[in-house]
Amino acid sequence: MDAIIAAFLRPYVDQVILGHNFANSLFIPTCIILFSLAQGLCIYFSAYANAWVGNRVTLDAKKELFHKLLSMDVCFFDRSDSGTIALHFNQDAETGFKNLMGNGKAFITRIFSSIGLTVVLFINSWKLAFLALLTVIFIYFPIRIVRKKMRFLTKKNDHSGASATVFYNEVCQGNRTIISYGLQANRERHFHGLLNEIFAVSMRMTRHSNWLSPVMHFIVAIGLSLVLLLGGWLVQSGHMSSGAFVSFIAALLLMYTPIKNIGNNFVAVQASLVAVERIQETLKMNSTSPAAFEEDAEPICLDSEITFRDVSFEYQPGQPVLKNINFSIPAGKTVGIVGHSGGGKTSLIHLLARLYDVTGGAIEIDGQNIQSIPIARLHRSMAIVFQDNFLFSGTIRENILLGNFKGTEEDVKTAVRLAYLEDFIASLPLGLETPVGERGILLSGGQKQRIAIARAMVRNSPIVILDEATSALDNRSEANIQEALNNLMEDKTVLIIAHRLTTLSRVNFILVLNNCGIAESGTEEELLKNPNGIYAQMHQAQFNKSE
Repeated sequence: MDAIIAAFLRPYVDQVILGHNFANSLFIPTCIILFSLAQGLCIYFSAYANAWVGNRVTLDAKKELFHKLLSMDVCFFDRSDSGTIALHFNQDAETGFKNLMGNGKAFITRIFSSIGLTVVLFINSWKLAFLALLTVIFIYFPIRIVRKKMRFLTKKNDHSGASATVFYNEVCQGNRTIISYGLQANRERHFHGLLNEIFAVSMRMTRHSNWLSPVMHFIVAIGLSLVLLLGGWLVQSGHMSSGAFVSFIAALLLMYTPIKNIGNNFVAVQASLVAVERIQETLKMNSTSPAAFEEDAEPICLDSEITFRDVSFEYQPGQPVLKNINFSIPAGKTVGIVGHSGGGKTSLIHLLARLYDVTGGAIEIDGQNIQSIPIARLHRSMAIVFQDNFLFSGTIRENILLGNFKGTEEDVKTAVRLAYLEDFIASLPLGLETPVGERGILLSGGQKQRIAIARAMVRNSPIVILDEATSALDNRSEANIQEALNNLMEDKTVLIIAHRLTTLSRVNFILVLNNCGIAESGTEEELLKNPNGIYAQMHQAQFNKSE
């Protein structure tokens, strides 16, 4: 429609202004108005459609990326910081697709507009048209130079922004440490340094890209000047009418104007393409099988035993955490795992739950390697109470039912009673519907731990794993919770990692981990017979301190 409006100027100048044919003086302007109105409507609906598609594609990309994020293993989260995860799994979708659609629309519009305007140029004068298009060709070279520089700087700028996100997250999550240790000035100093780095990268991007628009203006000015010189001669020599020249200049200006500002769009498109490239790389990353998302998986019927056969594990190559671990847990029995910090106790249960995979040997349930068991079924067979219990934003009821979405109201009440939460919940105006806050910030450590225990109770899995489940409780609460844990462990196969040896009162046998292996094993009575043993020394130190 830009081309149609420009084309109307030729008959208007030749027939109306120069030809004094005033019969068409109203017709042609009216047509221009009507075409402009139609063009405005098209612009509105195309912008709406473009926004709908851009938002929809971004939405679908975010869903796909979040699905991918949930399927990543624990090692991925160990290696990645929160800023990088936010960049790759959220911000890239916004930058990549929504911005690409917006700037893509501008490019596509200009392409179609340029095609129509080029036709008008050739209709009016093929000589001038060739001269005008010859100038446009030179625009390619500065764009190519900017493109190479911008890819590198865009990636660096994105990662600097991700580092800033990490700082914000650390301030939110570590605010108590910052305040109590007086780290405000220290954190501010580090953050200012990061902001200065981001500023420097941003100015480098500006320096390497903002020269593009002035160069475009200069090239366009040269082309327009040459067209004016040659066009003026063609009109004076009678090879071109005045109307054709005016129509040609109007079409040329309409075509040149967006080209002069192409630099700004190009930088944005380059950033979008870098983000799309990262999205493709993210979606190709190795992750768990789709079976991990099955919510209706049936638990394993543990009939025989859990066996560790020559299990070895290391987080970093050449730095073993566990070496050649061998032991079995008969079904329905309870094993206690103790040892000094860093001895590999938590790593042992992480391997059983396949949060990590063994680097040597195998773990079997009833003779079947756990790596051959569908991951959703394996996890449905376990109820885990971690040392650091994580609660999600929502209510107490919602956090308990995360253990079993099919849990009934009676299941919840039973879990609450067995976890000794009744008095606490009764004291709350909203009861079970009380919000817990982000990461359970509105609750004490002991309250969060009891909710986690209730969550494990409502799960009703054949295997129970307790990773220092009473570590955040005082002695009185621990005594109450111990009774609840005894109920939880009834007829279950249980692994208890214990720092407080009082929690091992009902275990069938104990493993003592030290120096990456099993240093001692046996019942408590057997281990205490060796006064120089690790367990005996731990027992003496704890109970002497208690006395």
